Amino acid sequence: MAISKREGSLEAPTRHPLDWKNPDFYNEDSLNKELERVFDICHGCRRCVSLCNAFPTLFDLVDNSSTMEVDGVAKADYMKVVDHCYLCDLCYMTKCPYVPPHEWNLDFPHLMLRAKAVKFQQGKTSTRDKVLSATDIVGSFAGIPIIAPIVNATNKNPTFRKGLEKVLGVHHNAKIPSYHAKKGRNYVKALSSNALTAKSVGRTTGKVAIFTTCYGNYNEPHIVEDLAKVFQHNQIPVTLLNKEQCCGMPKLELGDLEAVAKAKEVNIPAMLQLINAGWDIVAPVPSCVLMFKQELPLMFPDDADVQTVKGRIFDPFEYLMLRHKEGQLNTDFQQSLGKVSYHASCHLRVQNLGYKTRELLELVPNTKFDLIERCSGHDGTYAVKVEFHDTAMKICRPVVNKVEQAKADYYASDCPMAGHHIENGLQQKEPDTAVKAPTHPLALLRMAYGL
Repeated sequence: MAISKREGSLEAPTRHPLDWKNPDFYNEDSLNKELERVFDICHGCRRCVSLCNAFPTLFDLVDNSSTMEVDGVAKADYMKVVDHCYLCDLCYMTKCPYVPPHEWNLDFPHLMLRAKAVKFQQGKTSTRDKVLSATDIVGSFAGIPIIAPIVNATNKNPTFRKGLEKVLGVHHNAKIPSYHAKKGRNYVKALSSNALTAKSVGRTTGKVAIFTTCYGNYNEPHIVEDLAKVFQHNQIPVTLLNKEQCCGMPKLELGDLEAVAKAKEVNIPAMLQLINAGWDIVAPVPSCVLMFKQELPLMFPDDADVQTVKGRIFDPFEYLMLRHKEGQLNTDFQQSLGKVSYHASCHLRVQNLGYKTRELLELVPNTKFDLIERCSGHDGTYAVKVEFHDTAMKICRPVVNKVEQAKADYYASDCPMAGHHIENGLQQKEPDTAVKAPTHPLALLRMAYGL
């Protein structure tokens, strides 16, 4: 066990750039040495045991080893820990007392990312995982008008789903998103012609380019429509990037860092062009915002364009609350929301914004939020994989229990995939009961405005 001059740290965590261009980053011996060092520190602390399943997996490996220490764990088993990490960053941001500037310099998520990158470079990543992370390709094909209804129907067929589980390894009980012929970008195009005059206040220019995201474009375009209509109701002009690709988060979680870099070469110039013309960028999915606020700046710390985008991309509720601070939020609400059971998604929490969604929606008269600060366990693709689905549902169980106990009028999450994962948990717990679907916070705001 490493010896420290001090136990833990009370200082704010700092993040070092990801040294992924260094050849040593992909050296397996060097990686295993760092994994052993970090695992030894984690074993001696165990503060993160209540988060994802990476930590219980590690501690079980240690406790069942011949020495009951990390040196008794076979290095071939290290990847069992890595595979359960879905880079939510909660351990780094909320739990670990040994993150930088502490001398132990522990960054568990980025070490797991490094291990995933080594696995990918060695060609050990499954075809299933590559397919699931190809969100642009899958979405553009499944969203073809004549194909979308067929895909949606077959994905709801129990016989097909059990076959899909055997062939591709997608669990038959996992929620799979629907696909739509009318894309999120189509909704924004139809609305962006409205003549509105932008008003710049505080950090906001008052006109917004929407990065629709793969999920918002192909799977739940109504979220993008809600975003556009709510912003226009607040006299904020909206437009689209000339072109966009996946933000890169699915490929990041896969360890395919070169694919992340290729997506960045499409998205950053398109965003920068609009930023230079006075537009801010807003995206409806927290993971995508986090990608441009944190992961890409850490991968490309010397890229001035990436750093510019970092400062000009916003979560929708963050943006509206920044304008509320300057007296520019429309608070003429027409309908109360009652009680809302609200799950704060991990990738929103780690942005250190505070709970802007709750703050805004609690401005609606006679509206109360029941806050849930637990990981849903979904992580984009983790919950749909046959080997991880049951674990993902177990992680989600405390969230499901809180939603049940709240007996709220609505339940919601800023992450739409987390919302449907909670829905899945409710259905599996009460299979004979009709379970209402989650309502996205942007839909709640649109309802409150009476739009």
